[in-house]
Amino acid sequence: MLKQPLVSIIINCFNGEEYLREALESVITQTYKNWEIIFWDNQSTDTSAQIFKSYQDSRLKYYLAPSHTQILYEARNYALKKVTGDFIALLDVDDYWLPDKLEKQIPLFNDPKVGLVYGNLWYLLKNKKKKILTKKTLPTGMILEELLCDYVVRSATMIIRKKSLESLKYYFNDRFHIIGDFDLSLRLAAKCKLNCVQSPIAFMRIHGKNESLLNKNMEIHEMKNWYNEMKKNSTFSSLNSLNQIKKKFLYLEAMETILREGFRKSFFKVVQYPLCFNKLKLIIALLLPKFAVKKIKNY
Repeated sequence: MLKQPLVSIIINCFNGEEYLREALESVITQTYKNWEIIFWDNQSTDTSAQIFKSYQDSRLKYYLAPSHTQILYEARNYALKKVTGDFIALLDVDDYWLPDKLEKQIPLFNDPKVGLVYGNLWYLLKNKKKKILTKKTLPTGMILEELLCDYVVRSATMIIRKKSLESLKYYFNDRFHIIGDFDLSLRLAAKCKLNCVQSPIAFMRIHGKNESLLNKNMEIHEMKNWYNEMKKNSTFSSLNSLNQIKKKFLYLEAMETILREGFRKSFFKVVQYPLCFNKLKLIIALLLPKFAVKKIKNY
């Protein structure tokens, strides 16, 4: 019987005590057993280190950052230097996996051209209800253009072939605070095939303290910068679907203006937006009270 390849699971942590144990248990109870956890403690001041060290398992490897970094993707790059596996998975401390996640995903790497495997997931909402990421069939293969139109890869489901990661000019772009996973996945999609598990394999917790929710303007700013960089990239600039990214950040910017500014500024943003279904959503949002806008604002 062939030995299972080793999966290195990176968990970056800063004061993650509230949900950490659930994340760790979801790895320990995996039906696939050949894994290691690279736990990168970003100078936590709570009990995260004690919780992690309470597990007596040689597969759990603790590393304390020499200093605290504000940028997640800088910390992830540090953690990447510690991995020894052929495959790399990401798990945030507030997310967790279903028990057969790794067992379902690793065989999909039998195709040597596959560089990244992802999957569907459940959003776990604050009221404990769950919502599926998508009911559509997820795309597979050389799917760069599909992902530019509809980005469905979530970090909680990602597994990356280490050799594919090493083929990139750089790993995570540590200038990004919010969209680093998005950037890395698309750069991999430009070079490799992607495969996926169509059913949910993880839970992503939505608790009101998620970085992407708290820093929407930063996400928009980073998306603008990414778009402008990719316009100079020969692979991306030739794709018509790159314009979908521009439509997305313009839409998010208009929605944020509706939520935070007066009618005049908001109206100007809506008028500038290209004619499509989302423009109708923006027009409707202009006329709604702000509490109602929050329910329809997603792109």
